Amino acid sequence: MVQRYLYLLVGSWPRLLELVYWPTVQMLMWGFLSLYLSGQSGFFAEIGAVFIGSVLLWDILFRGQLGFSISFMEEMWSRNMGHLMMTPLRPLEFAAALMVMSMVRLAIGLVPVTIMAIAFFGFNLWGLGLVLVAFFVNLFLTSWAIGLFVSGLILRFGLGAESLAWSLAFLLLPLACVYYPVDVLPGWLQWISLSLAPTYVFEGMRALLIDGVVRIDLMVWALLLNVVYFSLGLFAFLRFFDAARDAGSLLQLGE
Repeated sequence: MVQRYLYLLVGSWPRLLELVYWPTVQMLMWGFLSLYLSGQSGFFAEIGAVFIGSVLLWDILFRGQLGFSISFMEEMWSRNMGHLMMTPLRPLEFAAALMVMSMVRLAIGLVPVTIMAIAFFGFNLWGLGLVLVAFFVNLFLTSWAIGLFVSGLILRFGLGAESLAWSLAFLLLPLACVYYPVDVLPGWLQWISLSLAPTYVFEGMRALLIDGVVRIDLMVWALLLNVVYFSLGLFAFLRFFDAARDAGSLLQLGE
């Protein structure tokens, strides 16, 4: 399955271009905004790197989920899901292939963008050290949990639920405190924010860039929450898959 998706990806330059295009636009927009703000105030000069770091880490979460979902939806768009399920391919193997492809698609888009961040703004994401591994692991687990849940919904209810693949992750954008600390939120909303694994990743990133402190405790909390959410996402995917198979709708899925 991974080889199949790689053939599709490598053989289509528009697909490859799209992987780099939007991350580049976002990085440049926020990067130049941070340069402007740093020229207006010493405070903004200190946190300019935080904005760029937030953009890049958010892109890992969003693009990881999108890479998972798009690989899945290409099977839906081509009406190939029924044919796949007639093979010995198991649902867990299918999900594993989608996870691998989400990493591949993200790597294609992220590496050039991080190099441009160094060239344009002097921000080196890879210079964050080993803690970057914890950031990546937690953000990938969250993106896969969302991708599994959304893919399950599309399997069960058809492409009428397709818009969730593009929009559901954005629900996390204000709640996960990507660009601001948790204490900015109202007290009742902070509890919701702290129940989300990405919140701890972005809090850990700010602690590292602003205070120079590696918050291992935040990464542990993020990992524990991600284990719960990933398990729920996988359970939902398998249940929705079984429901679609029982309903005989796999052969009717498509546009």
